Amino acid sequence: MVGIDAGDFAARWAAAWNARDLAAVLAHFAEDVVFTSPLAAQIDPATSGMVRGKAALSAYWTAALAKNPDLHFRVTEVFEGVDSILIRFRTERGADRIEALRFRDGVIVEGHGSFRAADRPPEPRGC
Repeated sequence: MVGIDAGDFAARWAAAWNARDLAAVLAHFAEDVVFTSPLAAQIDPATSGMVRGKAALSAYWTAALAKNPDLHFRVTEVFEGVDSILIRFRTERGADRIEALRFRDGVIVEGHGSFRAADRPPEPRGC
């Protein structure tokens, strides 16, 4: 187990996102984090969906928040693994998502934003 109360973490994670408090969200991430998401490829096609480092993650999420002023997450399920927490949630548009977060020394070192296959965003143009 990750040594973190998964349910409490998921509630705080959603609250930070819903408040658009990017500093609170990023506080859980290591400087050398690697984060993947189909949405990252839409926001910045040069990433091919993989964001490396906390500064790059901040830039990606800042751009994503600017494009989604109505963002709201509702946690529907939380799963706990050996060194990970998976958060299943619904967006303000009703889309079902899962965020898989792997921890080391109390911070997130790897994250993966996942979409239901039927809800996956289209590939960026030019790819």
